[in-house]
Amino acid sequence: VQLQASGGGLVQVGGSLRLSCAASGRYTIIKTMAWYRQAPGKQRELVAAITNVGSTNYADSVKGRFTISTDNGKNTVSLQMNSLKPEDTAVYYCNAQIINTDGILFGSWGQGTLVTVSS
Repeated sequence: VQLQASGGGLVQVGGSLRLSCAASGRYTIIKTMAWYRQAPGKQRELVAAITNVGSTNYADSVKGRFTISTDNGKNTVSLQMNSLKPEDTAVYYCNAQIINTDGILFGSWGQGTLVTVSS
């Protein structure tokens, strides 16, 4: 299963960006899709996650500013980022927890997409 992320870029403080990530390949179900980020010199951290039944979870630092969502087919996850701050600058990675056709749960990562918030 491959995850293809898109939507990063350069934005000014207070601006907005929308990231998207699409899953392709053979699988039975995607249990959870999530966005992580890694800033220079820091560990990768969870930004937001959404389950296949619509439950969401956000890092405290992005609550009220970021919104995670999936499409009806649930193989694409988006992250709407509003009121961006310089500290949101990072490489953003999408992740999916997937049950494959053999019934095995595994994780898959997309390539990173750089978000730069300039002041």
